[in-house]
Amino acid sequence: MPRRLIIDLMRASCDVPFVSLARTLNIRPLLEARGAAASPPGFAAVFVKAFALVARDEPTLRTLYVKWPWPAFYELPRNIAMVATARVEDGEPCVLPQRVGDPDRLTLAEVDAIIRWGKEAPADQVPAFRKMLLTTRLPWPLRRLAWWVGLSFGRQRANWFGNFAVTGVSAYGGGELHALSPGPYILSFDVAKPDGTIGAMIRWDHRVTDAALIARTFARLEEVLNGEIAAEIRASRASEPKPVRAIGA
Repeated sequence: MPRRLIIDLMRASCDVPFVSLARTLNIRPLLEARGAAASPPGFAAVFVKAFALVARDEPTLRTLYVKWPWPAFYELPRNIAMVATARVEDGEPCVLPQRVGDPDRLTLAEVDAIIRWGKEAPADQVPAFRKMLLTTRLPWPLRRLAWWVGLSFGRQRANWFGNFAVTGVSAYGGGELHALSPGPYILSFDVAKPDGTIGAMIRWDHRVTDAALIARTFARLEEVLNGEIAAEIRASRASEPKPVRAIGA
């Protein structure tokens, strides 16, 4: 079933005219904040919330291209992120998309917990997985109809695929990942380097926007990672319980 889901997902992604822009981000303040935290959030959660904070103030990053009842743009009132989650189902490695709603309104700990739940919980207990796998079990004619509905209507497309996806292979050594998705924006990230930098890539639906906005998005993303995100990690560290020291008589 998970491989059939990926096949359907790739078929749905074929018509999206993706363009890519890669950039190296200087995130030394973020890395220092993470290094000082006892339980730092994963980089997936960090990038999900950071991109959502940028998209909150930039409506184009929350805009989809839909085809029915006629070609149009559909602006989402809030962020919905889809996170590629590596799992093992029935002894086979696979990837399933975990849904994170309103990540800009959640704490980093909450975003991280949702992503970790998607990695560790049984698939039938994760709503996003359960819905997609139920659809994937349908016979092809019904499955095709379900995908058509999910791709053609703005609200349904947002519910199924969100306004952006986050993925990466940093846990497996890193690399430049050119991912595909029916959604309009895909953010991937590499392994953080010892010099305080990290490679990142944004792929986007060229029907929705152009490279100038994505270049500005990278600049703003770097600011948010080193600003709001690093500050939240430092604040969470300050609120961690202090260890109790035993004092002898």
